[in-house]
Amino acid sequence: MSLAGKRILIGISGGIAAYKSADLVRRLKERHAQVRVVMTDSAKAFITPLTLQAVSGEPVSDALLDASAEAGMGHIELAKWADLILIAPATANMLAKLAAGLADDLLSTLCLATPALVAIAPAMNQQMYAHAATQHNLKVLAERGVQIWGPGQGAQACGDMGSGRMLEPLELVALVEKLSLSSNQTSVVGNLKPLAGLKLMLTAGPTREALDPVRFLSNHSSGKMGFALAEAAVQLGASVTLVSGPVALSTPSGVKRIDVESATQMQAAVMEDIDEQHIFIACAAVADYAPKVIAEHKIKKTSSDTLIIELVKNPDIVAGVAALENKPFTVGFAAETQDLEIYARDKLSRKNLDMIAANNVALAGQGFNSDNNALSVFWPNGQQALTLAPKHELAHHLLTLIADRYYDSH
Repeated sequence: MSLAGKRILIGISGGIAAYKSADLVRRLKERHAQVRVVMTDSAKAFITPLTLQAVSGEPVSDALLDASAEAGMGHIELAKWADLILIAPATANMLAKLAAGLADDLLSTLCLATPALVAIAPAMNQQMYAHAATQHNLKVLAERGVQIWGPGQGAQACGDMGSGRMLEPLELVALVEKLSLSSNQTSVVGNLKPLAGLKLMLTAGPTREALDPVRFLSNHSSGKMGFALAEAAVQLGASVTLVSGPVALSTPSGVKRIDVESATQMQAAVMEDIDEQHIFIACAAVADYAPKVIAEHKIKKTSSDTLIIELVKNPDIVAGVAALENKPFTVGFAAETQDLEIYARDKLSRKNLDMIAANNVALAGQGFNSDNNALSVFWPNGQQALTLAPKHELAHHLLTLIADRYYDSH
């Protein structure tokens, strides 16, 4: 999508990745966007205002109270001018300022004063990124609708390896271009609610398949990914119905929650209201099999060293939704331990899904019961990797991708 005429304000805070900002400005200008630059004082230690002025063709702003601006209120003028504020790089210090609502320089003040979308491209040492304070700040910003782009992984200027690299300029430009998509073709950079007006249903957590009155078969799913998706979907404008298996999680604000136990109960709850949904995401870890007979009383231990229980196949909920004549946009999940892409693409095709998000649950620190996850997302003619990140952050990335594919298919 063309960025011609879009008014993009690039904020630069004080990190070594500031050297990439000049190329980011240049790439946006190549696409005929109007670009202005705001720098913090610390940013000027890494790259000069003159360089940014040369590539943007506009004066660089850095003063909170600008005598050359109308009424000395440069922060208000720029806040109203922008369609999008993109802070790249966004240091740990800048994230803390934004999360706390501080306004002690021009850039942080603009973010409070603007009605436009704010996006951030985090860039910092991997230990700083992993710190609980930084992760808390990112969660706060995501809950407020701030777009969080990155960070990437790899070698860092300090010599460390890990998450914390600012995304490359062309990656950021691609994300800006995606923001201009909307369902009614009225392209507006700064669309905070890409799921606005849509009804979204998702499943989450495990199912429990009763053996007797006190025992059941289940799995390790905590429901955290599904609940993060439900919370993020509300923030992105959707009307959300969450069908949840038994989990120890509170209901996200604005979400309609339906609690179930077994796979058959989950299927019934889904099918009761599926005709009203635009998007269906099957995030639950549904048991593939259930006991053929549920014992009326507790099964007693006997002298035998073995116990044989006959199992029958449970209904395939996501395949049933995808088989509907007027199916919603249907997204499946695949938790794998090997050959992730092979199994995921087979499931995508075999179950007639529009998209599938696969994760390797054999890797430590992601998947079941973890607060972090990484996903490989596939659709019939494409794929995208979503690198390891907190689940609340990953949820926003995945839902933005789902929104893009949904609108492409309608």
